[in-house]
Order: sequence, then structure tokens, then C-alpha cells
Amino acid sequence: MQHAVRSRAAIRIGLTPVPRPRTPSVASLMDADALHVLHRAARALLDDLPGLTDRLVALLQEQEPAYRAAITKDPTVTWQEAHRSLRHSVASLLDPRGARDAARRCSWRIGTTRAEQGLPLDALLHAFRLGGSLVWQGLVEETSRTAPEDVRLLVHVAADVWNFVDEHCTLVADAYRQTEWQLNRRRENRARLLAAGLLDGTSRIADLPEAAQALGLPEQGRYVVVAVTGGHSARPDAARAAAVPPGTRVHWHAGAENDYGIVLVGADQDGLPEPPGPGTGQDARLPGLRIGIGSPVDGLAAVGDARRSADTALDICPGTGGTVRLADHLPAALVVSSPDLGRALAEKVLGPLLRLEPADREVLLDTLTTWLDCDGSAQRAGERLYCHRNTVLNRLRRCEQLTGRSLARPADVVEMSLALTARRVLGA
Repeated sequence: MQHAVRSRAAIRIGLTPVPRPRTPSVASLMDADALHVLHRAARALLDDLPGLTDRLVALLQEQEPAYRAAITKDPTVTWQEAHRSLRHSVASLLDPRGARDAARRCSWRIGTTRAEQGLPLDALLHAFRLGGSLVWQGLVEETSRTAPEDVRLLVHVAADVWNFVDEHCTLVADAYRQTEWQLNRRRENRARLLAAGLLDGTSRIADLPEAAQALGLPEQGRYVVVAVTGGHSARPDAARAAAVPPGTRVHWHAGAENDYGIVLVGADQDGLPEPPGPGTGQDARLPGLRIGIGSPVDGLAAVGDARRSADTALDICPGTGGTVRLADHLPAALVVSSPDLGRALAEKVLGPLLRLEPADREVLLDTLTTWLDCDGSAQRAGERLYCHRNTVLNRLRRCEQLTGRSLARPADVVEMSLALTARRVLGA
């Protein structure tokens, strides 16, 4: 564009002489002459504004793919937007103070509207710069046509024209970014509300398609919910990474006390592959991290059930940290699902043991628990407890005498096992 100006000037007036110092009065006269030339050319541009708009829209369609799609979809809207912007730009050359606020409002509206439509910001800024170039080119061409000797005077107002373009590029970018931030926040809040509804089991069937889109998950799929708490207040990302294997498709929701991951698993999977758990891998630096993995469900509509099972698994998880998959701890899940009955069972079955002196009580309870963990093998239990198998058998007989249960009777073994589990998970 500037090259075109130089070539026209060279043809008509020769080489540009080296500027000489001017006195203030000469400078004032030249500035006044430059404004006169600018206003004369600007009024001509206003008279031919539809033609200028056509040129801008054609350039956008040729050079900017994002605008090409918008023009194809609705050419009238794009043309009217370009026409308004150019009209305010040229009017600001004629009356900078009077037209300034209206021009700024126009640019702000364009930035807001295009952000809402998802047009890339780079494309929008390119459009504004193209518009500024066309206006400047139009001023030069009009002056060259009507008064070639005055082209050199436009140099004195060039800075004002391009400062206007820069100001409105900044303005439209600010409007775009502010609107984009508001839209993103609205989307995040909406996604949070939809995820909370799924986890609470309060979602409406009509909301499921929107929830699937907002969370990036299929409405029909197999899901597991993972509950995470403890050991991660300063490192939630590390805790979440420890809870779910890499590459897993998951949406995380931060709850009041626990973080919940809605995890998409394979249609043929019975649940989520168990992560390493605290003490190994990347979560070894997260002491106290507790992870509960619920039972699998089908479809987003059943995520509330999966969340409840994850909470149950988390309740079973030791306070010192660990990972519990509900499917592997169903007896304990029964106990924590009805804590009052669990405590009543522990008191009924283990009451006489629980009322012994602490040292004696812990020895007998540890022996009984270890024997059950060793599948009823006194030999293996003795090795684990560092005592003879006969010592184990003697302690077990004492447990039988105190509780009135027989470890040779399967029903009694089940009662004692559940009672021990209730004591461990409920503190009964």
C-alpha cells in the first residue's frame, strides 16, 4: 500500500526531498492542510462506503478461511458488520471526538459477538487490520485521483490513522477475551452442575445429552466412579493421577470433602483396573491418600449409584491410606452400609473379648484375625505372629470359650469374621 503511494508520487512529483526544519507557524499550516486533505478524502470514502465494504468482504473471503465459512453461512450479517465498522472508522477521521464513543461501542460489540460465535481471535484481528489498510489505501487513491500534489500531506496524518486501527484492534481483542472468559466460566459452572447432578443421582433424563456433551463422555457407556480424599490438599492433580491409570477417559469433579472421577471403562470390564495404591509409584509421596473404587454401572443415568458404591469403598479404606475396590470387600461393605447393625454384631459376638484388659484383648483379637487371614491355618498364623502353632491353637480355644462360638462351625466363623470387620472399619 505504501509502495503504491510512493510510485504514484514518483511519477507525478519526482523524488521526495529531504525535509527541512520547519518553524511552528509553517508546521501549523501544513497540519491544517493535511487535515483538509484527509477530510476531503474521507468524505469521498463515506459516499462510496458500500463499494469499500464489498472490497473488504471480498478480501476476507479470499484471505481468511474462518471468515470464508461465516460469509458462506450468512453473507448479509458479515457485510453489515463490515459496513458498520468501516462507517465508524471513516466518521472518526472526520470527527474524532464526536464519533469516538460510537466507534468504540461498535468494535466492542463485534469482539463480543464474534467470541460468542467462536470465530478465532486471530481472524478477527486480521479483519480489522485489513479494514484499516483499505481505508488508508482509499484515502491515498482518492487524493491521488483528485489532487495528486496533496498526497505528500497525508504523511502528516498517517500516524493518527494507524493509531486508530491499533486502538480498535486492542479494544476488540479485550472484548473478545473478556467474553471468552465469561463463556468458559459459564461452561465450567454448567459442567460442574451437570456432573454434580449425575453424582447425586438427581439428574433429569432430559439433561443427560447435555451432560454427555459438557463432560465429553458418551451417554451410553460403562462407568465406574472413583472417590479420592486425603493426602492431596496441595497436590490434587497428583492424587487424581494416582487414582486412575494413565490414558483413562475420566471427568473429575471436586466435591466438598472428596474428589470424584467419573471413569469410562470398556464394555467388557467389570470395573477399573486397580491403581498401585499409596506407597508405590508416583503416589508414594502422598501419605494418607485414600481411594475408593465403586462398582461398574451402565449409562450416565446410573452414575449416582456408582458414586454411592465409591463412597462405601472409601469408608472401608484405612485412615492411614490405601486403595479399596468395593467388589473385593463386599462383607465390609455390608457392615459399613448398616453401621448400627455392624456395631451391634461386634458387641454381640466379640463383647466378652472386648471387655478384657487391653493387652490381653489385642493378643486374642490379633490371633483370631491372623488365623482367618491365613485361611484357618494355625501353622501359617504362627509364622506370621512369631509364635508356635500350639500357642495359636490355645489362643483360639480361649476365644471360643469367651464368645461361645466354635471355629469349627462355618456359621460361627462367618459371624466372627463380620464382627472383626465391623470393629476394624467402624471402630466398634
